[in-house]
Amino acid sequence: MKSRRILLFAGGNLGEWALRLIQEHDVLVGVDRGAWFLIENGHSPHLSIGDFDSVTEEEKKQIASKSLQVTDCDPVYKDLTDTEMALQWAIRQHPEEILLIGVLGTRFDHTLANVHLLEKGLQAHIPCRIIDAYNEIRLITDGVTIESGPYDHLSLLPFSQEVTGITLQGFQYPLENATLRIGDTLGISNVLIEPRGHISLATGKLLVIRSKD
Repeated sequence: MKSRRILLFAGGNLGEWALRLIQEHDVLVGVDRGAWFLIENGHSPHLSIGDFDSVTEEEKKQIASKSLQVTDCDPVYKDLTDTEMALQWAIRQHPEEILLIGVLGTRFDHTLANVHLLEKGLQAHIPCRIIDAYNEIRLITDGVTIESGPYDHLSLLPFSQEVTGITLQGFQYPLENATLRIGDTLGISNVLIEPRGHISLATGKLLVIRSKD
């Protein structure tokens, strides 16, 4: 599985855009209602995981019959969210990349918790991205190259108390050896003006958020 991506489909905001992310050899994980989303769109999850409190009994039966593997847990006596359980499983498979899809939605507490899950991928040295119809979010501790694409804006937010040595190349508002601290908004809403841009930093953890309206 080392050469594969793992895509986690949770029960947040989903749509046709999410299906277009799937490539031929991807491993698909359905998280609670995300499993039903995959099945009703013709995909059989490699794993469906969660307490399945967001689906009907009939939908749960179909999830059980059409998934290669199912991990069902009690909705009360569990310490982790469904998404964190799915991410832990994905990390144990040692993939090249993990995409978290459908993890942003109307519940801000779940949205913020899922952004914090990017730290788990960072600790495991596995690139992780959160993607929805309007955003792509990743957490970095070193350099990253940004390719021109569907996202108009790029924002940088410190995920540690302080991020130092931030340098931007190829953006409308360049930075050179800058420092961002918790609460700073200097890194909000930049624009890529070259076919590709580069972000580097010296210390700290930096959220890189690409967005479109």
